[in-house]
Amino acid sequence: MRVAIAEDGALFREGLVLLLQAAGHEVTGCFEDGEALVAAVATDPVDVAILDIRMPPGPNGGLVAAERVRALRPEVGLLLLSHYAETHYLMRVLEIGAEGIGYRLKERVAGVQVLGDTLDRIAAGEIVIEPVLARRLVQGGAGQADSALGKLSERETDVLRLMAEGRANNAIAQELYISAKAVEKNIAAIFTKLGLPGDATVHHRRVLAVLAYLQAQRIDGSMR
Repeated sequence: MRVAIAEDGALFREGLVLLLQAAGHEVTGCFEDGEALVAAVATDPVDVAILDIRMPPGPNGGLVAAERVRALRPEVGLLLLSHYAETHYLMRVLEIGAEGIGYRLKERVAGVQVLGDTLDRIAAGEIVIEPVLARRLVQGGAGQADSALGKLSERETDVLRLMAEGRANNAIAQELYISAKAVEKNIAAIFTKLGLPGDATVHHRRVLAVLAYLQAQRIDGSMR
């Protein structure tokens, strides 16, 4: 896999290069700011671009650079990294796109296996959300009895949480020790209770299920 990196922290940047090379990936470029990465990707496309959310130029230069990469090269996967699991960062990430994109904590990808799995899923077109953030959001929303999410059963909430982490049906079944058929039934119930359109593709409805929750959580948080 061909990967480009934009990270203003020299130590972490060099660490990422070593991890990627150890996993057999080709690092096509390693930059200190988002503008340099955008310029490079514009002329030399990669499979995935890794960007630090908080880097020059500006306080959230990585998000701005990611938006520009997605506009220039929609086929390039994007992995946004941060030291912090913040809902507003996740909302910005999902505004950039709902496919081939991820938001993970730096400390969680400091290993060949986790980083490699994250990149593979993003390159395959999946959304990869930091599990701790997905869990916090879903568990928080499940207690809101007046919301659509409050209608979900405990099992359905667990399935939605794992969907928010980007897990496939088989992975969800293994995690919850249930059959793949049971996962499908729970997902169908989630779609129905969240009022998602029946004419959309399954993948699109999965994305909408996660986004519906995040939007509800965002509105709820702004009212507190």
